[in-house]
Amino acid sequence: MSTRTRLLPAAVALALCVTGAVSAPASATVPSATAVSSTVTDPLPAKLAAIPGLTVVSETQPGGLRFFVLTLTQPVDHRRPHRGTYQQRLTLLHRSDDAPVVLYTGGYGLPVNPAASQTEPTRLLGANQVSVEHRFFRSSRPDPADWGTLDIWQEASDEHRIVQALKTVYGGKWIQTGASKGGMTSVYHRRFYPGDVDGVVAYVAPNDRVNPADHAYDAFFANVADASCRAKLDDVQKEALKRRDRLVARWEAEAARDGYTFAQSLGTADRSFEMTVLDAVWAFWQYSDASQCADVPPATATDDEIYDWIDTVAGFSFYTDQGIAYYVPYYYQAATQLGWPTLKFRHLRGLTRYPGLYQPNSVIPAELRSWHDPVPMLDVDHWVRKQSSRMMFVYGENDPWSAERFTPSRHDSYLYVAPGANHGANISRLPEAERQAATATLFRWAGVSGAQAAQRSAAAIPDDDMLPDRRTR
Repeated sequence: MSTRTRLLPAAVALALCVTGAVSAPASATVPSATAVSSTVTDPLPAKLAAIPGLTVVSETQPGGLRFFVLTLTQPVDHRRPHRGTYQQRLTLLHRSDDAPVVLYTGGYGLPVNPAASQTEPTRLLGANQVSVEHRFFRSSRPDPADWGTLDIWQEASDEHRIVQALKTVYGGKWIQTGASKGGMTSVYHRRFYPGDVDGVVAYVAPNDRVNPADHAYDAFFANVADASCRAKLDDVQKEALKRRDRLVARWEAEAARDGYTFAQSLGTADRSFEMTVLDAVWAFWQYSDASQCADVPPATATDDEIYDWIDTVAGFSFYTDQGIAYYVPYYYQAATQLGWPTLKFRHLRGLTRYPGLYQPNSVIPAELRSWHDPVPMLDVDHWVRKQSSRMMFVYGENDPWSAERFTPSRHDSYLYVAPGANHGANISRLPEAERQAATATLFRWAGVSGAQAAQRSAAAIPDDDMLPDRRTR
């Protein structure tokens, strides 16, 4: 995965106008609109309360919908359930009992204070949405943490238990989605539990099938946009490394002033600086576009101009102990199973100091560094190509993470590439005919009509770009 995360996601309240998290029993009742003396039972809390191990933490009602924060007791090790449990955090955006459900796997943690938002499939379908915090992120980390249980099968098994539990509440169709690492997570769940959902929409999901064979990434950087833009980006990296002594001194001073350290991650400010410079061009294409090539400073720019541009695009503070801490589970997964882009950086030969720096073991604590097992990604890739069904992949033409893609099978599965799009590519950015085709496929998988979806989508809930933040895969 990029050396960015890069290397490159309700206690029941009275059914009145609830705006905060208010606890109430599962059998809470509310006054009838026609007769104060009569009551009506709210069935949703009762259904949730009946699920073993599920706890309703809070409920709010944004945009007139119901939004629950939940936890589910999960085995630390699904192969050995006796080894203990942990609490996995998830959220539920409820529209109606008969609407389809979108399972959103972000691949990272949910926000500290989750707010209701909807993915593109949720909005298109007028669906309910279940969002899952990946094991080992934020509060969904076993204590003590057995890092050997952080693998793609264990997380897929977490999601399987969530789906099976909530199918006692929602009996309709289920669609899984996620972007970037969340898209990968949705693919892995589909591979291990293909009967859980009725279709998958995976956005910008990298497929590092053979970890060292990363020619596709080098080819991407050799051909993206036009030659003049590529030359400017190469030059700004070269100039930063040529001016290393002065720029590292500035970075050391800023790190000392702001309390950044390096002992648990890169080790020194100089290594942190080099990693950030190596990452700058990847970061540019991941979240910018060709129109912003004009903002790249020329080789004749001042030290301040070069430093500030790299800091804006890649962020020196990211490659610090503080910046990396949240993403350690991702880097551990990249090192052990997921893989990462191994770039050659031919244009920087003679300017770099740390061979092999651009890889996940460089940024995680020494006790977590590990060898890479190639088998899981080869297995998933083969299954997607040959046996999978009802899978849709959406990539961005100018997104480096989209350089190594999944190849879907011929079993009602599809691949789309959004022209000129970066890591934020989605169905809405496809050419019109492809957008319509992809949307029709999604409706068919979910068993809804466009009219039904439009009727359910009326509530004013913000869309979610499905990326935990700009640093993600």
